[in-house]
Amino acid sequence: MKNASLILNLVLLVAVGVLFYLHFAGKKGTETRVASTKHTNPAANGDCKIAYFDMDSINNSFVLIKDVKAELGKEEEKINSTLTNLQKSYNDRITHYQGQSQTMSQVESEKANRDILQLQDRIRTTKQEMEQKYQDLYMRKMQDVKAKVEEYLKEYNKDKGYSYILAYEPGFIFYRDSALNITSDIIAGLNEKYKKK
Repeated sequence: MKNASLILNLVLLVAVGVLFYLHFAGKKGTETRVASTKHTNPAANGDCKIAYFDMDSINNSFVLIKDVKAELGKEEEKINSTLTNLQKSYNDRITHYQGQSQTMSQVESEKANRDILQLQDRIRTTKQEMEQKYQDLYMRKMQDVKAKVEEYLKEYNKDKGYSYILAYEPGFIFYRDSALNITSDIIAGLNEKYKKK
């Protein structure tokens, strides 16, 4: 057991020595490579420019988002109206059957129960379908908004030269320098581009 431990330590010592040699012997070659990339990539030169925009301000001021919210609001109203009408129909049917319960035969009572169960199932199915359609619409619209923002940021950054443009959301970034805030430029540009379309 002692010999195995001694042999393992010797192998590890030799491996560390080889890695140490390779690291410092290859230093000249990597310096040349880094020097050649400094001219083409500003981030490699340490010139990493970062800007940010306030996502809440974009959500509140970008006209496309306001239009999407209005469209989604109308869709929600339609869903709620349809579900309210179905629920009212269900309640009316129950009230009707309860009023006739004293005079119903066994067969009529069973038929009324089946009718109520079918109506409950129809309401549940309709609600699920409408919620799924709404979710699909919401996701499509939000993806469209995101794509428009990304497209505009690429255009905006062509002459700005930022390495990164971040979306600030509370709790995600803990410190930000207001000199790097480009929110007003982004909002103005997004709205101008959206109005042209």
